[in-house]
Amino acid sequence: MATRKSNLEIKLNELFVRNAPKMPRAGKKALVAWMPIISLIVGMVSLMSAWGLWHWAHATDNMISGVCNAYSVSGCGNIAPSRFSAWLWLGVIFVATEGILYLLAYPGLRNRRKEGWDYLYYGALLNVAYALVSLFTGYNKLGRFLGGLIGSALGFYLLFQIRSMYVIRRRAAAPLPKDTQPTEHKNEIPPARK
Repeated sequence: MATRKSNLEIKLNELFVRNAPKMPRAGKKALVAWMPIISLIVGMVSLMSAWGLWHWAHATDNMISGVCNAYSVSGCGNIAPSRFSAWLWLGVIFVATEGILYLLAYPGLRNRRKEGWDYLYYGALLNVAYALVSLFTGYNKLGRFLGGLIGSALGFYLLFQIRSMYVIRRRAAAPLPKDTQPTEHKNEIPPARK
C-alpha cells in the first residue's frame, strides 16, 4: 500500500478533523482499541450481505420462473424480468469487496499500522460508490442512497478522527554499534602519509 496522501485524503482530513468537532482523546483511544474487532465484524457482515443480495435475486428469479411455469402452458419466456441486472452485480461486487477490505484491515489495525487504516479508508470510499449504485437497484432508492451517504459521512468522521494514531512517524536514526563507531584517541599517532 502506498503511504503517501492523496488529494482526496487531504481534503477529507481537513473536513473531518480541522472543521469538525474534535472527538475526546479517551474516545479515540477506545475506538482504536476496538477497531480491529469492529473491522472483523463489519467485514463478515458485509460478506454475508453480499451473499444475501445475490441469494435474494437468485431466489426471486426461481420463484418467478416457477409461478410462470405453473400458471402458463408455455412458460413466461423472456416476459419475466430477471433480478440479475448489471446494477445488482455491481452492488454484490462492491459489498463483497468492502467486506474483504475490512477483513484485510484487521492485522494492520491490530498492530497500529497505517496500512490497516488505509484499508478502512478504501472501504469507506467504496461504501460511497455503493450508495450511488443503490440509486439504480431495488426499491426505496432515494432512502437507501441518503442513508448510505449519512453512514459514509459518519464513518469518515470516525475514521479521520483516529487517523493521527495510525500515521507513520519517522524514527530517529538508530545509534551505530560500538565496533563501527569512529574512535578518537588523543595519544594515538596518525598513520604516515605517502
